Amino acid sequence: MPITVEDFEAARPQLLSVAHRMLGSVHDAQDAVQTAWLRAAAGHRAERIDNPAGWLTTVTARVCLDELRARRRRGEAPLLADAIPAEQLSADEAVLRTENVSRALLVLLAQLTPPQRVAYVLHDLFAVPFDQIAQVLDGTVPSAKKHASRARQRLHSPAPVEARRQARQAPDREIVEAFLAAARTGDTREMIRLLAPDSVRDADAALLPPGARTVVTGATAIATETVRFADRIRAICRLTVDGAPAHLIAPGGHPLAVLRIGTDRGQVTRITLRPVRPTDVFAAV
Repeated sequence: MPITVEDFEAARPQLLSVAHRMLGSVHDAQDAVQTAWLRAAAGHRAERIDNPAGWLTTVTARVCLDELRARRRRGEAPLLADAIPAEQLSADEAVLRTENVSRALLVLLAQLTPPQRVAYVLHDLFAVPFDQIAQVLDGTVPSAKKHASRARQRLHSPAPVEARRQARQAPDREIVEAFLAAARTGDTREMIRLLAPDSVRDADAALLPPGARTVVTGATAIATETVRFADRIRAICRLTVDGAPAHLIAPGGHPLAVLRIGTDRGQVTRITLRPVRPTDVFAAV
């Protein structure tokens, strides 16, 4: 029997989840799913479809693949957070938190080729069989498997040796993570305890409100200011940036700023914030 409205509505939540992982945007995912439904309604009224959800997933994935390829043809780089309207950014962040999507994974997925991203999302995240993925990609099963394998290699390839060495420095990492935990909850007292008395926060003016100081000195001043940016702290994930471990502020999975925190003798001594650059390369820690 053909696809019904009831079939579509039952499948819609998963279709949106699939499209969101592929396109990185709730708005674009909604458009892709709606396009899939229009294709179903227009072209398959009499066709017998035994697995409506699977069929709709295939069509949605093809729509997403077309969009990813179109972006590449236009030479579009993944959008950085400051280029996305605030309302859309909030919607992306809400989905990321509601569905417990890995922030770091969304950032890394944007660096894959369109076939790699589609194959990885369908197989590794949603357990779609490779014969169905091959149909989406208009290729063979071995080719679909190769795209997924290459995606895994790019997503999970080891960080440079020096980055891994730095990431393994447990005392420093524990201090940094404790500071970030306090910052997320606005615990000023704990932040002051972890900050050195003469600590320095140095931030690019583009990341601050107009007129704000780019350099702030002293534990109390830094902790007090940090409370104002708790929403950004909650949008942090750990990655390597250009081969060095760092924290990336990525609201909705869209890179905004690179945060580096220096420590000495069990305290945070320096916090540096700079905007993400289009040339930055992200990798797993």
